Amino acid sequence: MNKHKIYSAFVKVLADTITPVGAYLKMRDHYPNALLLESSDYHSKEDSFSFICLQPIAGFEASERKYSISNLDGSSDHFEVDSMTEMSEVFKSFLSQFDEAENENPTGICGLFGYTSFEAVQYFEDIKLAPKSDAHKDNPDMKYQFFRYVLAIDHFKNQLYILKYDTSPLDSDDPDFKKLYSQLKIARTEQFKFSKAGDESSNLTDQQYEDAVARGTEHCRRGDVFQVVLSREFKQGFKGDEFNVYRSIRSINPSPYLFYFDYGNFKLFGSSPELQISVRDNRAVIAPIAGTVKRTGNAQDDLRLEKEIRENPKEISEHIMLVDLARNDLSRSAEKVKVDTYAETQYYSHVIHMVSKVTGELLEGKNSLDLYFNTFPAGTLSGAPKYRALQIIDENEPSKRNFYGGAIGYFGFDGSVNHAIVIRSILSKNNTLTYQAGAGIVLGSSPQGERKEIDNKVAAIRRAIISAVEI
Repeated sequence: MNKHKIYSAFVKVLADTITPVGAYLKMRDHYPNALLLESSDYHSKEDSFSFICLQPIAGFEASERKYSISNLDGSSDHFEVDSMTEMSEVFKSFLSQFDEAENENPTGICGLFGYTSFEAVQYFEDIKLAPKSDAHKDNPDMKYQFFRYVLAIDHFKNQLYILKYDTSPLDSDDPDFKKLYSQLKIARTEQFKFSKAGDESSNLTDQQYEDAVARGTEHCRRGDVFQVVLSREFKQGFKGDEFNVYRSIRSINPSPYLFYFDYGNFKLFGSSPELQISVRDNRAVIAPIAGTVKRTGNAQDDLRLEKEIRENPKEISEHIMLVDLARNDLSRSAEKVKVDTYAETQYYSHVIHMVSKVTGELLEGKNSLDLYFNTFPAGTLSGAPKYRALQIIDENEPSKRNFYGGAIGYFGFDGSVNHAIVIRSILSKNNTLTYQAGAGIVLGSSPQGERKEIDNKVAAIRRAIISAVEI
């Protein structure tokens, strides 16, 4: 592929009256297929930005063995690989064609935004998953785009950066900056209502899921796996604007990774608490979440439950197992791998999680995409050993996962990576919301207990859907 040097320019304005949601609502009608990424964690200067991406001008999309490339000149190419595992090299080649020019960019953002579905593991590992027919989830396995404009809100400094990217040098006098800022200053935006249509459904009955858990514990008893994550899918029909559900869930369940990706024929949005992987200056971070208990709404009772989960042998053994898996995954492409923090408790709207932080430094001869591929999917969404756990998931879940358990975020042209795991998230397509949750099955798992854990995890989404009706 031809090499492209990417130039950028920006203007900076005061953003004390601008919110990511408000700005997105003003821009989405002008720019179809806009993406929104936020964080509710503004205490860190490094993670204080929210981004709105407008006007995709290049992209990569893969579905099974077929892939398409949208080029910067407006043309597109369509190809097919002989083997699924070739796709990882194809994507590497696509990303490597872009090179960021040396120009001032206070956000550090210059790269691709998009997602990787759970089934894309077949691109990175020599594993074959059974084909499962599901038109609702018949979406690309990978989809990443480069955008002409990015609005970056620095919550730490209350500043907005309007950025433009091109293959030729730019300056801040470009008329596009004035146009974008005038669109942001529109006093009012048209908003639409949201309503539910029909009742919630699932791809498994309670009994069917409990039977799957029993099969999972039998695999653990036989020594096939130490743990396997089995999930359950839910669907809810709706009418109106599903952006109201996003607004609701970001309020009910604020998390470090908030996102709303509009792809036209489907939308993907959510509030994920868990990092897939971050790479910055050749330093990689994975932060596995393992160990979950439902919050009570009472501070003293929550403290008691926090103490119980930290002393629960099942939860501790599960956490240790997944921290070890994160260390092993990182060690495939990194050195000096260590556990920086271990089993910290973090509070969310409906649950308390135990979280650790595993870090490593990129090995010579490896790049950040190698790290991403070698750690996908997260052990907390698959199990250990990962390869056998993926096979058991494939045998026991009737529907493809698609978005659930995949990753969503950013690949920088400088080698940086920041992706969240797609959990606590919703796929909207054909006036149906699809959401999913899983539980880590180990030898001592109770089928009823694991089913209840799933209910605890989807509680925030169910509440958000109900609350969205009132917006």
